[in-house]
Amino acid sequence: METRLLETPEADIAYDVYGPLPTADGRPPLLMIGQPMDASGFVALASHFPDRTVVAYDPRGLGRSTRNDGRVDNSPLVQAADVHALIEALGAGPVELFGSSGGAITALALVVTHPQDVSTLVAHEPPLITVLPDAEAAGRAQAWTRDAYVAKGFGAGMAQFIAMTSWRGEFTEEYFAQPAADPAQFGLPAEDDGSRDDPLLSDHSWAVTAYRPDVGSLAAAPTRIVIAVGEESLGVMTGRTAVAVAELLGQQATVFPSHHGGFMGGEYGYAGRPEAFAHKLREVLEDRR
Repeated sequence: METRLLETPEADIAYDVYGPLPTADGRPPLLMIGQPMDASGFVALASHFPDRTVVAYDPRGLGRSTRNDGRVDNSPLVQAADVHALIEALGAGPVELFGSSGGAITALALVVTHPQDVSTLVAHEPPLITVLPDAEAAGRAQAWTRDAYVAKGFGAGMAQFIAMTSWRGEFTEEYFAQPAADPAQFGLPAEDDGSRDDPLLSDHSWAVTAYRPDVGSLAAAPTRIVIAVGEESLGVMTGRTAVAVAELLGQQATVFPSHHGGFMGGEYGYAGRPEAFAHKLREVLEDRR
């Protein structure tokens, strides 16, 4: 694996390259992108594609990537522009792209703005709360997470985030009638760590979850788009958003093994099933129907 740096006027983007460039087999690189997760979250998944050149990047301001645009918020359109610049720097488009969580939203924005960049997109559980039938209530749940974080720091915010993302079905008044989530229940620290800038728990990434892609542009793009959902996510928030986005695009969500982080090997705590996940991803990418 080789780490490279792409310097742009507003940000310096770090990215990891697994395998040769130009690619040995003539196939395009396989990009793996997240948000707010950086390239470190794709180490396990990349290891299951030894025959492919895989590229994973750190979004601007996250991981090893720096930004000098004077902002702290994260926008899917801005990040899509960064991925476009990365693809141009690789000189290898159109690429195959696996985007997960906020990275799936970045990828959808990329297909809207630069449709020639991507041949196949597998968008895994894009958390687009705007497409939910209970979008307003989901926004309240998101605000509850932010407020817990602002009031008491990482432990309280993450506990509320886990409560939100593990809730099954629509966010009803039953959800909001619960007491605030207890950090100790999830093995999290109760003490305030003093942070208020976490990209997941603050409101810095709300533009990501609030994005609503242009369905007409996605339909008109030459990109083959597959919306993916983890089998364990069906019924919870990111599973519901994946199913809703798939329906907007006139398709059924393709079920993958495991959960929201099902491709990870424990890098962020809750390990998935990366080998089974990679097998399914390979199957989807090689399906030429």
